[in-house]
Amino acid sequence: MKQLTGFKLAIVTWFVALFFGFAQTGEGTIQGTITDDYGIYVPGASVMIKSLNKGVVSDQDGKFTFVNVPAGDYTITVKYLGFEDTEAPVTVTANQTVAVSIVLSSSNVELEEVEVTGFGLGGQARALNTQKNNTNITNVVSTEQIGKFPDANIGDAVKRIPGITMQVDQGEARNIIVRGMAPQLNSVTLNGSRIPSAEGDNRNVQMDLIPSDMIQTIEVNKAVTPDMDGDALGGSVNLITRSAPQSFRLAATLGSGINFINDKPVINGSFLVGDRTKNGKFGWMVSASYNDSDFGSDNVEAEWTDEFEYNNGDEDNLESVDVNPYNNTYELRTYLVQRIRRSFSANFDYKFNDNNTIFFKSMYNWRDDRENRYRVEYEILDGEDIGPNDFSVVDGNLLSFPAETKRQTKGGINNNRNKNRRLEDQRMQNYTLGGNHLFGNVKFDWMAAYAKASEERLNERYIEFESELMVSRTAQSEYPRYAPLNQADLALDNFEFGEITEENQYTEEEDFNMFANFELPANLFGKGDGTFKFGARGRFKNKNRANGFIEYSPIAGLETMADVATKDYSDPDFLAGSQYQAGYFATAEYLGGLNLTNTDLFEGEDVPDEYLTANFDVTENVYAGYVMADQKLSDKLSVLFGIRLESTHIESTGNELTLDEDGDFAGVTAVNGESTYTNILPGVHFKYNATDNTVLRFAWTNTLARPNYVDLVPFSEINREDEEIVLGNPNLDPAKSMNFDFMAEHYYKSVGVISGGVFYKDIRDFAYTFVTENEEGYEVYQPMNGDNAMVYGAEVSFQRQLDFLPGFAKNFGVYLNYTYLNSDAKGIRNEDGDERGDLELPGSSPNMFNASLSYADKKLSARLSGNFSDAYLDELGGNSFEDRYYDQQFFLDFNVNYSFTKNLSMYASLNNITNQPLRYYQGVSSRTMQMEYYERRLTFGVKYNIF
Repeated sequence: MKQLTGFKLAIVTWFVALFFGFAQTGEGTIQGTITDDYGIYVPGASVMIKSLNKGVVSDQDGKFTFVNVPAGDYTITVKYLGFEDTEAPVTVTANQTVAVSIVLSSSNVELEEVEVTGFGLGGQARALNTQKNNTNITNVVSTEQIGKFPDANIGDAVKRIPGITMQVDQGEARNIIVRGMAPQLNSVTLNGSRIPSAEGDNRNVQMDLIPSDMIQTIEVNKAVTPDMDGDALGGSVNLITRSAPQSFRLAATLGSGINFINDKPVINGSFLVGDRTKNGKFGWMVSASYNDSDFGSDNVEAEWTDEFEYNNGDEDNLESVDVNPYNNTYELRTYLVQRIRRSFSANFDYKFNDNNTIFFKSMYNWRDDRENRYRVEYEILDGEDIGPNDFSVVDGNLLSFPAETKRQTKGGINNNRNKNRRLEDQRMQNYTLGGNHLFGNVKFDWMAAYAKASEERLNERYIEFESELMVSRTAQSEYPRYAPLNQADLALDNFEFGEITEENQYTEEEDFNMFANFELPANLFGKGDGTFKFGARGRFKNKNRANGFIEYSPIAGLETMADVATKDYSDPDFLAGSQYQAGYFATAEYLGGLNLTNTDLFEGEDVPDEYLTANFDVTENVYAGYVMADQKLSDKLSVLFGIRLESTHIESTGNELTLDEDGDFAGVTAVNGESTYTNILPGVHFKYNATDNTVLRFAWTNTLARPNYVDLVPFSEINREDEEIVLGNPNLDPAKSMNFDFMAEHYYKSVGVISGGVFYKDIRDFAYTFVTENEEGYEVYQPMNGDNAMVYGAEVSFQRQLDFLPGFAKNFGVYLNYTYLNSDAKGIRNEDGDERGDLELPGSSPNMFNASLSYADKKLSARLSGNFSDAYLDELGGNSFEDRYYDQQFFLDFNVNYSFTKNLSMYASLNNITNQPLRYYQGVSSRTMQMEYYERRLTFGVKYNIF
């Protein structure tokens, strides 16, 4: 330990010596800021001192820095797509920092007939300039560009970026898939700090939690550099909040709308206001957003099997019948949902002098998700529960049989928060303090951030009634359905009381980040400008889950469904088809009004097997350090190379649970797990500027993805009744990937781009659920590492204003991108232990496509947008028959905006024109596992801006 402490001290001493060695020079420094004529920062501008052959790029706050500048007079040249070059004189004094402010004016637009923006330089210009001048392969989308699409949350906005598709929840984009990599394999950060996840069993960040109007820029890094977190196997998505403006800024939006599934309203509003003091030292920006949407969904679900057995008089030797695959369960669900999003952000910065600035950024997101669900479930009675005369088979199709039928209402207690609904209270907060400093020739930046995500579901209630019915089954697998042979069997008094349960769930993840970076000039190859950068990072995370479950039995007076308040929730316009009719259920008001704590009415019993294995506590500490250099090899070719070291230490606590032969709780024991591993992640990025507007890029990088927390917990559940064992795996290794990327980009002066590229990922130790059988005949489920997988594909993208067309046609613009993906996973075994061949990596959609046609003149702008993603393997089963697939989806949206003045405009959006359902299927596309419909949504309102 003393040796280690001495080593750390030596490293710190070396860094301090290096720091002060570069802090004093005989040359000067230039610190600059670039804004437009509205006072909005200009990121991604190319800034040159041609006489010195020095060049830098402005950051997200429009700032740039030149160090090691000999004393004298110079001209700074700023290049920006869509604008003529802008020049500014500057005089440099030795050992001093000179401040310069440069304004790019919209009067300098080269093509005046092309409307680049509704105000200032425009979102598309900002995004493409940043993308063009980045060293690594990125896609950048600005807030103004987001505003041109009808996207209310960040998830819906991100899905329009090449190589990205989204998984939806209740019709809203939630989980991000980058280049076929599942959500937990990607990194999502806010201002460079990792966003924690409120999901209980994975690392997924809920992208629909963050309103799109709270974000200034979205950066998707598809090839990460050594100064970025290494756990970004698919890619890293960085969400950048707004900074304080150069001068007074006020913007507000107020709108409404309608959800056509239930004709309920949408209410939304947002504002931002910011300013800077007259001396320019203190700046502030405050913004808030509110959205209230009352909607729902129509849902059908099924599970499939290819085995059928019945009792022919001997329960120990069941008979089997050859049948075509059939759905042995069927569910019809009606969801009523209300989602209220509130988001607040406050950002401040203070400039002590030209060399020292500190900033504070914060964001608080709070979403209430209230839900009622009315579910009728049918499960076939087979095996020992069915005789030879209880079913019928025609042409191999099982068509009639007895089924256990359950009618269940999901809700919550009757108070001001739950309102007789299940309330999912999700919150995400982030507070960041950081600074940017310049000491002589050394740039130093640091940041400390605290983030927390939580999900609380209190007093979540279910009431269920059950019966046994003879039912018929449709042989059409795409639209599965059960129906009672005798409608009289649906009488309320035929459904006996089953159970009343109440759950309490809480998941919390806290994340503390800190990093420090040093950057100094270096000329390793004698070819001109270059930098050397090094730094360290610590990330300290804790995630815990505390759930509870109680089952209540009425003491008297509750025997059948006829004894409770009911309502018919059938809908002749059910979106999956009028043949699906829900029928009667206990009302949410009745369920919410029950006083379950009254011991004269109900007896409560804790059911530990429902929650104990889901409860855990995990601490994960990551220590990282890196060195990298960005150097010119010629006037056109540059290279960025470096190495990152990440050390991970994990401690976890879970539960070992046993159920006896009758399915009763037989005992629990707390268990601990621990693991430590270190990853070395080298990377190289080449950038070749073939012309001023044509860029070629190549990257070799190494990344990783840490396993889901729930998979790392050393829990176990031994169910002797069902002969099943479910295990965690604290020895699970992180997935590791070696990545190769090549991209060619050509940027148009009229603000547009055409690009194309290929990529390849060699992945090792990816995680999947291994299903096997032990010596006692029990099925065992445990996450395991696969051997390796490869993912390769290609991307093409084109966006441009059609300014070369005559007349009004020049006002049209197109936005197109397509991604092809292929994957092959090895080392995955079936329940017999045999390796499965010809398997795709779960999450990899083979084809993704975005298309948008826009029109914009001085007053009117309109856009029709399409988003397509192909079907892909979502979850591996024990064999190919049990594999679950996420079906293809195509969304079509339309939005229009009309500007009365430069400050006041009106907008309208129509989303999901195609009424695209969420759909899963089992094995083959005709076997529906789930189809959930959401209908269209119309929103409209006004926007007001003052600059």
